[in-house]
Amino acid sequence: MDTRPASYVVAIEDGSILLAHWNENGHTGWTLPGGGMEDYESTQETAIREFREETGLDVELDGLLGVDVNYVAPERRISGTGPLRGVRVVHAGHVIGGELTNEINGTTDECRWIPLEEVAALDTVSLVDVAMEMLAAAK
Repeated sequence: MDTRPASYVVAIEDGSILLAHWNENGHTGWTLPGGGMEDYESTQETAIREFREETGLDVELDGLLGVDVNYVAPERRISGTGPLRGVRVVHAGHVIGGELTNEINGTTDECRWIPLEEVAALDTVSLVDVAMEMLAAAK
């Protein structure tokens, strides 16, 4: 079984959450800014780097919301063979600078502030629901 550790950020401002539109090999959906860890990175370093790459914004982390583990069956994987275990570390954070831009040549093609009341109507990946539950539990 392959394991993919990744870090993500929940950033909320003025009643809106910053989401990135994932678009990879014909699969799409709104997700949290974030992604896979590089060698020798901490989960915090990954979250900050990935957030910047996908949104153009700098983020300061406010704390750990939680860790989610999900499993992808071999027939549902986009790449690779065999089952995949995703270890998804979710941080809370707030924007401290930068300019909102869309990632070029990456796995996301758009980022946008979306009012929290509109999130349920979006086509989202499971991570968004998990993060919203973590956020509610943290309050």
